[in-house]
Amino acid sequence: MMESLVGQKVVIDLRSKYVCLGTLIGIHADYLELKNADLHDLRDTDTSRENYVAASKSTGIKRNRRKLILFRREIVAMSPLDDVVDD
Repeated sequence: MMESLVGQKVVIDLRSKYVCLGTLIGIHADYLELKNADLHDLRDTDTSRENYVAASKSTGIKRNRRKLILFRREIVAMSPLDDVVDD
């Protein structure tokens, strides 16, 4: 299933107060690789995780990393950005 997301823009919810959006480019035993990623610290804003992700879907990913490695043990959920429901 995860392999089908390679090359797509994804939303990754993490155990911490972070959410990550970007293009999934690699899946490895312990980590995922993304490019043109936005690693967003939800403690820096009053916006909820859901509202931030919905806004990113409509306005585009606000890239702050060219490449990003995410440890799989920190991931709670992942889905294609296109699957985000904003209504």
